[in-house]
Amino acid sequence: MTETPILRPDVAQLAARIERLVREKIAPYERDPRRGPHGPSDALVNELKALVRAAGLMTPHILPDGSHLTQRETAVVLRATGLSPLGPLAFNTAAPDEGNMYLLGKVGAPQLKERFLAPLVAGRARSAFFMTEPAEDGGAGSDPSMMKTTCRLDGNHWVINGRKAFITGAEGAAVGIVMARSEDGACMFLVDLPNPAIRVERVLDTLDSSMPGGHAVVAIEDLRVPADQMLGQSGEGFKYAQVRLSPARLSHCMRWLGACTRAHEIALDYACRRQAFGKLLIDHEGVGFMLAENEIDLKQAELMIDWCAGVLDTGALGVVESSMTKVSVSEALMRVADRCVQVMGGSGVTGDTIVEQVFREIRAFRIYDGPTEVHKWSLAKALKRRVARVAETAR
Repeated sequence: MTETPILRPDVAQLAARIERLVREKIAPYERDPRRGPHGPSDALVNELKALVRAAGLMTPHILPDGSHLTQRETAVVLRATGLSPLGPLAFNTAAPDEGNMYLLGKVGAPQLKERFLAPLVAGRARSAFFMTEPAEDGGAGSDPSMMKTTCRLDGNHWVINGRKAFITGAEGAAVGIVMARSEDGACMFLVDLPNPAIRVERVLDTLDSSMPGGHAVVAIEDLRVPADQMLGQSGEGFKYAQVRLSPARLSHCMRWLGACTRAHEIALDYACRRQAFGKLLIDHEGVGFMLAENEIDLKQAELMIDWCAGVLDTGALGVVESSMTKVSVSEALMRVADRCVQVMGGSGVTGDTIVEQVFREIRAFRIYDGPTEVHKWSLAKALKRRVARVAETAR
């Protein structure tokens, strides 16, 4: 791995231990037949977690007292787990669990943490975040204000009805966070899974294949949730979503930076061994320049992540900074992954290495947690507000 910001020695040692385990023990499972189009099987994930648990490295970004590493420290740790597409699953740092654990750790009541958060942190359960809705229903996607799923109070329970789409890991999850709309606004609920009122209609066939359970379309029909399983108060759902939003965007960047670092290593090794037209591929200017550009993009991505992490570590929400970072990093890593495929030619589009998978995953990453265009639009609105404030001050 390339140089990282100055870290506390214990965190640097932790990241080094994780990287060694990923390279030596986790990466060999990349050829395991239990990896399917809708993600690795739970049996495979549990086997990988057993290796990590034996090494004492499960959920390394959350400390024994429940506190978290700083965002800058988390960046180095999650990048190390991301060196293999299987690494985040093995170390319990994958989406959506990582973001859900962060949210519950920040805003969950003690009894909710004990019931829902503890098994997630221990790596004994998976979770799903039920927010996005089907486009054919006119439901919420990048615009959460379009949410169609409703909730109404009935005695000491809330009754929820609606449909959700692209729900990662819904099949096999034990913990669900469901967003719905009451008369007061957005609400967020914790639910035990499976539940007969939450039915998986189908699992979508998507470009990416790294997350267990895939991405499902789900029907929610008269789901009854005890009132004390609401996070906060009715109408506060978007406020809590904001708590999760920026760190979850950034952690995607961290993990996929690790994946593209590894893909670049594979492509570089190939270019330094494969000969064509009388010399090594890397000695051909067209190939050498692509690999040099990869180095530049990887370093810029690392620095953007570190900058945004530093902002979040001040306690700021970092909405603008995380949007900028998500755009910059996802676009840079797409270029890296694309060049890796190109450098390797025919070998780059096969499953013989992870390069082909990383390319697919990064393409999806440009959409997940907000497409590039939505983030740019949001940034443009922030710029307009900035100009308005300056003009108002000058009057």
